[in-house]
Amino acid sequence: MTGASRGIGRACALALAEAGARVVVAARDLGKLEEVAGEIRGLGREAFVVAIDLASADSIKEAFATAAREFGRIDILVNNAGVTRDNLALRMKKDDWDTVLGTNLTGAFVAIQQVLQGMMRERWGRIINISSVVAEAGNPGQANYVASKAGLIGLTKSMAQEMASRNITVNAVAPGFIETDMTAALSQALKDNLLGHIPLKRLGRADEVAAAVRFLASDEAGYITGHVLNVNGGMYM
Repeated sequence: MTGASRGIGRACALALAEAGARVVVAARDLGKLEEVAGEIRGLGREAFVVAIDLASADSIKEAFATAAREFGRIDILVNNAGVTRDNLALRMKKDDWDTVLGTNLTGAFVAIQQVLQGMMRERWGRIINISSVVAEAGNPGQANYVASKAGLIGLTKSMAQEMASRNITVNAVAPGFIETDMTAALSQALKDNLLGHIPLKRLGRADEVAAAVRFLASDEAGYITGHVLNVNGGMYM
């Protein structure tokens, strides 16, 4: 589970642990990861903490090698880590484009590469990529972020076709606006405007996204692959 230190990543890690998974939590902030791991252990489940920087292929490879060596094979991968560097396209610096695409899309791809051989050997695997409602609907001022999250959907569908014969499913979850630290910083006026575009008239909860991830990781979802599961309150249909 990448990006597991807070928000949606933390909720997904807890949901998978509650479902019986042994969870590797990965992110850059080891302090927050230890807190999440402590919560998981408090449930009577196992958790392993590993530092990872999704902008660095070397860091990704080292993190996955450490997790496999210390914790065993990886059957479920949730690619959740992501960054934003918002600006209008006219003013967007190439570094901001490269950082977001490199972390959100390339980082996810490199992470997937690390688990494929093991999943193929076991003839079982679940890969779940966390995309976004904006990947499907667009969003001004986020050309880099939207492109990265839309790229994840394309990656999901291609990998689903490549891996299906080995009983490895690859799906995406596309959250809408969820109650997290990021949305908490929005002004009330902006929140009110957002709610006007959401048929259910509320922001989503991280645990609602986690429930979708938990389902796609389960045996019950064994005949679902290449799918994008929207968790957005009807914001995009």
